[in-house]
Amino acid sequence: MTESVSGPRRLLSCLGIVVVVLAILAGGAVWLLRDELFHPFGDDRACAGSDLRLPDVIRAGGAALPAGASDIHYFTRNGRAEVSFVSGLIPEYLHRAGLLPDGKPLFDPAYGTRGVADDVIALPEGLCGPAQRGPVWIYRSPGSTGSGVEVTVERSTMVHDAFRFPARAVITFPLG
Repeated sequence: MTESVSGPRRLLSCLGIVVVVLAILAGGAVWLLRDELFHPFGDDRACAGSDLRLPDVIRAGGAALPAGASDIHYFTRNGRAEVSFVSGLIPEYLHRAGLLPDGKPLFDPAYGTRGVADDVIALPEGLCGPAQRGPVWIYRSPGSTGSGVEVTVERSTMVHDAFRFPARAVITFPLG
C-alpha cells in the first residue's frame, strides 16, 4: 500500500516551484534592464560614479562632438567632464571648437604638444571604455581666457602628419 503525499508536503513542493519560477523571472528582468540598473541616470554612455548626466548631444569647447561619433563614454565629477569617443572627423571638431585654426597643420606646436607614445594609454581616473593607443597629440584651449578644454587624440603610427582613422579622442572640459 502506498501512501499519498500529505497536505504539508504537497504545499512545500508547490511553494518550492513558485520560488524557482519567481527567481527565474527576477533574473530575466535584471538581465533585460541591466543598462538602466548599472549605468548612472540610465545612460549607457555614463561611467560609474558620474554625478551629472550629459545631454544627448555633448558639446565641449562650444562645439558638438563630430557627427557619427561612436563608442562614447563620459565621466562627470565636481563640475568637469571627460568624454571618450571614436571618430574620423576629429580635425573638423578641433576647428569648430577653436583649438586649431583653419589652415594650420594638425601637429603645429603652437596649438598642441606631443603626448605619451606608449602602446596603451590609461584613461583619466573614472572614465570607462577602451584605452587610447599611442602616440597621442594634446590640444589645449589657448591662454588663460580659454575655455579649459583639453583634447587628446591618437596619432597615426604610419603617416607622420595624420591621426589614426578612426581615432579615439578624450576631451576634458568644465561643465556650465
